Amino acid sequence: MSAPASRDPRTRVTGAAILDNAQSPTRLLVAQRAYPEQLRGLWEFPGGKQDPGEGAQEALVRECSEELGVTVRVLEEVPAPDPEGWPLKGTAVMRVFTAVVTDDRAPLAGEDHLQLRWVDLADPDPILDLDWIPADLPIVGALLKQLGVGNPATVRHGH
Repeated sequence: MSAPASRDPRTRVTGAAILDNAQSPTRLLVAQRAYPEQLRGLWEFPGGKQDPGEGAQEALVRECSEELGVTVRVLEEVPAPDPEGWPLKGTAVMRVFTAVVTDDRAPLAGEDHLQLRWVDLADPDPILDLDWIPADLPIVGALLKQLGVGNPATVRHGH
């Protein structure tokens, strides 16, 4: 007997590339993972898994509220090579959106992150020099290209 058509075999994850300004961003918020142990200390886009029946943007707003204590407004999707999103481990896929904080609270690192850091978008090197989760690194390159930061040919792969 096959699974019902409504059951999605993929794990859907949504990530936020939080910018300091929607019109002319100068900084990007990055988050350092606290767990699991194999990812501890690596950098990522804040976000998390979509709940069943929840849209990607809806999940992103919820996750930013839960993880960072802020309300965000979703801007644009970072174009992925596949309409389903960026490939992660196993059958997981991640869609990443640029976003801005809409309330006057500062994002806080909760239990999911060791720290949060605003990085300057004027030069791509400090962003690329962070020890990113390997699956996020191509997304970083696509985001920088989308924002017109640096030369996309300089994006490094791997650590």
